Amino acid sequence: MAVDATRELRFAILIDADNVSDKYIKIILDEVSNSGVATYKRIYGDWTSQRLASWKGCLLENSIIPIQQYSYTYGKSSTDSAMIIDAMDILYSGNVDGFAIVSSDSDFTRLAARLRESGMQVIGMGEQKTPEPFISACNQFKYLDLLYAARRLEDAADDDAEDADEGPDDKRAKRGGRTTKHAPKAAASTSGKGRAVVASPDAEQTSLQASKATSRSKRAPGDLGGDTPGSAQGSELQEPSDFNELSRAARRRHMKRIRSAVDAIVDQFSDEEGWVFLGTVGSELPKRLSDFDVRNYGYKKLSPFLKSMGVYEFDERAMSSGSRAVYLRIKEQ
Repeated sequence: MAVDATRELRFAILIDADNVSDKYIKIILDEVSNSGVATYKRIYGDWTSQRLASWKGCLLENSIIPIQQYSYTYGKSSTDSAMIIDAMDILYSGNVDGFAIVSSDSDFTRLAARLRESGMQVIGMGEQKTPEPFISACNQFKYLDLLYAARRLEDAADDDAEDADEGPDDKRAKRGGRTTKHAPKAAASTSGKGRAVVASPDAEQTSLQASKATSRSKRAPGDLGGDTPGSAQGSELQEPSDFNELSRAARRRHMKRIRSAVDAIVDQFSDEEGWVFLGTVGSELPKRLSDFDVRNYGYKKLSPFLKSMGVYEFDERAMSSGSRAVYLRIKEQ
């Protein structure tokens, strides 16, 4: 099916409510919005069950259609079959260019492969427990638990930054203009003449927030199992996320897989001196590793992620258009 390059890709979002938490709904919709527009938004489950009660509030807010599917036999999920049947109906309708299959269940592996055979763009979403076959069957795969943990860290950092910028008047305004009747006692220290110097509670709070902000720094892939540590700036650890729950050996294998893929891209697309355009790496890497996303490692851009690995050198070149292009190559040992 030919796709008009001037329009956005149309996606059908199909969510397995039995295997996905409602706390991920914002991330699910945002990730699809990054690739196109959602024309179908359906979620499948037994809505007579109290297990899915937490989902009901966000369905109306986000215009998601709940599809009722009774559990005919205890211990067996009929939701999977309903999703697969609907996916094939939507495929044959010719109204979409891709699918977002949201589940951590390997039962959708064959569905993802079949949709790709029909020229569909398939985005899988699930937690880290998702089996490898389903991940590999998708064009892209997003780890919802990692993205959720990264977003919570960003929100906490933003809140701390706002609190640190506020003065005493702003904080009193937040409390409705009231002052605290019984203020906590502040620690006292003595000056050179024996007078007690009392630190204000607001000053103590600001100092504590500044200390937290200082301790929060980026995580380097080398610390997550890369072969070579990054620079002094990149090697500082970020607050732990779900990725850190993996064993050190598992993290090292994971980072080695990423490095091998990048090295293969450099070998294939580099010039005679070994340089390759960073944009080429960015476009080719997800084709080789469907679950790759720099946000899983605490970064927002590919360039600082690769720099922190410490095994590549970079060159920024001025283009005739006035813009600048970044190139990289493997460091000589």
